Amino acid sequence: MPLPSRWFRHKTASVLATLAAVLALAGGTGLALADSTTGNGPASAATEASSGIAPALPCSGMASLDLAADVSGVPFEITSATELAAGSNTLGTWAACYVKGVIAPQIHFEIRLPESGWQSDYLQVGCGGLCGNVNTSSAPAAAGCVPLTTGGFAVASSDEGHSQGGGLFSTDPTLRADFGYKSDHQLAQAAKAIIKKYYGQAAAHSYFDGCSQGGHQALTEAQRYPDDFDGIIAGAPANNFTALNTFSHAWTAQSVFLDGGPATLTTADLAPLHEAVLKGCAATDGIIADPLGCTWDPAALACRAGRTSTPADFCLTADQVTTLHRIYSGPTDQHGKLLYPGYQLRGSELNWAGVIVPAKATGTTGDINFVRETLRYQVFDSPQPTLTYQDVEFTEAYYKKIVRPNEGMYDATDPDLKAFNAAGGKLILWHGLGDQHIPAVGTMAYYKAVQKAMGGPAATARFARLFLLPGVAHCGGGQGPSDFDALTAVVDWVTKGDAPDRLTTTSADSAGKVTATRPVYPFPYVAENTTGGPGDEAGSYTPVKSTAEEGLTLNWLGSFRSGYETIGNWVKGKWVVTRGKA
Repeated sequence: MPLPSRWFRHKTASVLATLAAVLALAGGTGLALADSTTGNGPASAATEASSGIAPALPCSGMASLDLAADVSGVPFEITSATELAAGSNTLGTWAACYVKGVIAPQIHFEIRLPESGWQSDYLQVGCGGLCGNVNTSSAPAAAGCVPLTTGGFAVASSDEGHSQGGGLFSTDPTLRADFGYKSDHQLAQAAKAIIKKYYGQAAAHSYFDGCSQGGHQALTEAQRYPDDFDGIIAGAPANNFTALNTFSHAWTAQSVFLDGGPATLTTADLAPLHEAVLKGCAATDGIIADPLGCTWDPAALACRAGRTSTPADFCLTADQVTTLHRIYSGPTDQHGKLLYPGYQLRGSELNWAGVIVPAKATGTTGDINFVRETLRYQVFDSPQPTLTYQDVEFTEAYYKKIVRPNEGMYDATDPDLKAFNAAGGKLILWHGLGDQHIPAVGTMAYYKAVQKAMGGPAATARFARLFLLPGVAHCGGGQGPSDFDALTAVVDWVTKGDAPDRLTTTSADSAGKVTATRPVYPFPYVAENTTGGPGDEAGSYTPVKSTAEEGLTLNWLGSFRSGYETIGNWVKGKWVVTRGKA
């Protein structure tokens, strides 16, 4: 799933970080105010980062190391090790030993090893889209995290086994398995061995941070390799990968290009449409806090007979009303069952350009491109180079043909996280409610399945929490404050037992000055301005339970079932996933 370019830029602005322990969760059924003076975040982390563990080996000697025997079953080599000056490090103000390497057959990885300030922590960062590149230059959901900016973490990432932006690599079964199943696990093993050799001691704690495909990687680790990481941050996860990249994206494409014709919506329609949605959903500050609870009907904006829409008098044609009904309802089969457990939420319209609605009148969309790559190269045993989004059939039979053979390879939807919980793991899920590419409803549905599998909301909240960001687009941007620090929050949860009952999101101007702050609370609570204070100040908001989120149910053809992806390996040249006991 494509990440916005802003996500890859190092955020130099000083932003407000996570304020943990400001609110206390009462048995998973309510929130009560706690002592606001007992917070945590970058302020407390700064004092801890004053000292660090020095390297045991010079960086120049890392390239010649042979560590293949140190990690059983993960053949890898270090290909280079160079000095990275502090001034060239986009992660923060720390010099690093910049190590590059390859895990067989071709998983390229990079590790930035702090030359000073290391606090015995390891951070693995996910990628975006279908991956194909290595990114250790930034980390999502970590704005203002002091340990990250001062060298507290050794940071690694990989390309998941290929260097192509599209899906062509999936025609090779080995590369398909590396991407869909095990590259992140192998990187964790290799990186930990390198860290131990460089510093002379193992990392004390390990963390994973990713958004989009990176969020998918994060949940893959929690479900399949629960001992790899102590803390995991999964943002806007593409974990229901197969159905997302076929049925969800093809549905929006076929909805906008009705019957294969020209686009029914253009970018010029999005602003007036969004304004109408805000009004219809009674948004008071330009952001819909609880879009799942809004049922505004596009038919209310239908053009009267003989009327033509103008910028000053905007209305919707019959085809546009049909398009919007479909987009807001999600892909369904002939019996009305969803083929993907989600749909676009009202309030996301301004973020549709280029993804759902073509950026140019004769252009394509991001959704169309993803469907093409997935259908042609990823879900069938042999390439199908002529398939397009128009070939997707929204039927139960086609669902079984596409999803069932691939879910054990690509999907990470098992809600049974008992092994991760037993290992002491902590999970922060987050999703922008204005996400134009991966509907946030799918993440809500998955989290509710986790609650059911793990013994209810209270039991789940002890190790996993979901935060939903109003107005925020895919992995950032959009109309709501989208900078926040979940990395400090998960570190404090792992090391201090401080579960995050609130995250503070911020917006900043081009000079780095904070222009707005807003709290987000664990699902199913939303932030409402109950004080009458300024809408751009976090102190104006209090947590209110969303009955729409709490009561979310979906008539979905699939299911979040346990045990379908427990064990995967090669059998006679084919990757086979054996069902677990569940």
